[in-house]
Amino acid sequence: MRLFMASVLAVLLVLSCPFSMSEVLETFEKCSEFFLRGQPPVIPEILIPNSDHALYKKICQKYRFQDNNQRYRFATLYDTASRIPVFSAYKYTGRGNFVRPDNPWKIEPQLDPHVGDMTVPYKNQAINEDYFENNFGMNRGHLFPSSQAADVSTAESTFALTNIVPQYVAFNAGGWRRMEIESGESMNTQCTDNNGKVLAHVLTGAIPGKNQLNNRVNIPSYMWMAFCCYDSKNKMWVSQAYWALNKKERDDEGISSKKLDELQEFLSQNWVKNVQLFRNNCKDVS
Repeated sequence: MRLFMASVLAVLLVLSCPFSMSEVLETFEKCSEFFLRGQPPVIPEILIPNSDHALYKKICQKYRFQDNNQRYRFATLYDTASRIPVFSAYKYTGRGNFVRPDNPWKIEPQLDPHVGDMTVPYKNQAINEDYFENNFGMNRGHLFPSSQAADVSTAESTFALTNIVPQYVAFNAGGWRRMEIESGESMNTQCTDNNGKVLAHVLTGAIPGKNQLNNRVNIPSYMWMAFCCYDSKNKMWVSQAYWALNKKERDDEGISSKKLDELQEFLSQNWVKNVQLFRNNCKDVS
């Protein structure tokens, strides 16, 4: 009977979590377009460029819209021990004219290929149920925000739980939300390619904290975001960065923008040393 109940639970969880069509790969080669000049960030001991890692998985996030337009939408490095993404990488080309989708949250089946045989399913990733009835006052916080997607199909693709971390509600809807709006406005005005179109490469990530949601999912201590782009009007490379404490209290002061070098120094002091987010630190990139 106990084995039967465990099997029923596993089936119910599978049914309640729609599958993603993304690909877990050894390299980011198939979705290198989301990194500046095709080069992922340098994160020593976490991101190993040309091989697989036991804990950190490279995901090329693929999504098919109702018109069968299936393609890669962004890239994610996922921490299977903490069950949160390290970062998501995407191209910002201006926000499309759409209403925020009401999409089901999707899991990544390749991270737990034998879930049907497991007494405790989804060992390597968070699931929707992890966010139910939590005592922390938290919800699902996007790394690649749907509000910065170029079209509705890309916006829908961001509703993957491998693109999500636990964020305090006041922080997610307050200071971090305002940061997403402000950074989008900055990219709209500063980031134009040689054809006059908006284009920026963006990285958004989380620093793991000391607490867990549902005794499974790491609650990040800090969130960070940075973009790099070429300003064809002024013939120069531009970068901008943000970081903030993931906290319960409402942030009325907002999150001020910083220099890329300042963010990398912050990450080196509070997370991993010698992080380089963009090629040549977004200076005279060739």
